[in-house]
Amino acid sequence: RVDEWTDVDRKRVMNDIITTMFNKKFMEELFKPQELYSKKALRTVYDRLAHASIMRLNQASMDKLYDLMTMAFKYQVLLCPRPKDILLVTFNHLDAIKDFIHDSPGILNQVDETFRQLIETYSCLSAGEFQLIRQTLLIFFQDMHIRVSIFLKDKVQNSNGRFVLPISGPVPWGTEVPGLIRTFNRNGDEVKRTEFITDGNYVTPQREGSFDLYGDRVLKLGTNMYSVSRPVETHMSGSSKNLASHAKDNVAPNPLAKEELNFLARLLGGLEIKKPGGSETGFRLNLFTTDEEEEHAALTRPEELSYKVINIEATQ
Repeated sequence: RVDEWTDVDRKRVMNDIITTMFNKKFMEELFKPQELYSKKALRTVYDRLAHASIMRLNQASMDKLYDLMTMAFKYQVLLCPRPKDILLVTFNHLDAIKDFIHDSPGILNQVDETFRQLIETYSCLSAGEFQLIRQTLLIFFQDMHIRVSIFLKDKVQNSNGRFVLPISGPVPWGTEVPGLIRTFNRNGDEVKRTEFITDGNYVTPQREGSFDLYGDRVLKLGTNMYSVSRPVETHMSGSSKNLASHAKDNVAPNPLAKEELNFLARLLGGLEIKKPGGSETGFRLNLFTTDEEEEHAALTRPEELSYKVINIEATQ
């Protein structure tokens, strides 16, 4: 049943999803040192989180939402000025989440606790360790080139689904604007300066973003992309379609499959799917313009890319 989406409904759905996402047990599992998830494991967790409220999405809308989420995150990680700024992107995400639940002190406390854990765990890491994290994340996303209308419109994504790295704007904090080569002798004294012209228009950043619980993050990556109302279409690029057609040939059995399922069972223990009770019928979220568009998308999506959901009984 499709009902009028009210502020009360929106607030309830956000509260349910955020409460589930920041569940203490779930967070404890996430913070344990571990290998990166497989794409199937991530999709399974994502499906459970999306259905942690009375909102429901069918397969085509869920695929579209997942595509949008993964490409938006890939964009944010790829365009970070320096590896440590991944943490600022995460803090922008959490700041936005806190705005959704600012009048729910119980949930707000859960999010703040996660915030404190992030600061404690990651703020002391070296630049090299952050670079390793960034590269690991980019390797995970490297074969995903799904075109998103908002990125295409803003010319941050090419028609083949690959992102465009800017050659203008602020340089990473702690670095200098390019255009000068300095030569030193064996004693460390500067003996020569050579200037060169750059294609980009670089500027020095005014200040570093805050890594505290509260503060100005300066970096805008990870903030709301839809502050101006825009469409959210996603399309498979040609390279992704080709990849899908060969996917079955290249899939090797995963020797850690059993361990991964056990891990997923622990992880999903705190993610209970909320079933509408009594007279409630729930809300169906359709990310397409019409029901017909949604049905067509479900039929035309390559089978290899319609992620199979793993249902795991995770009760104690």
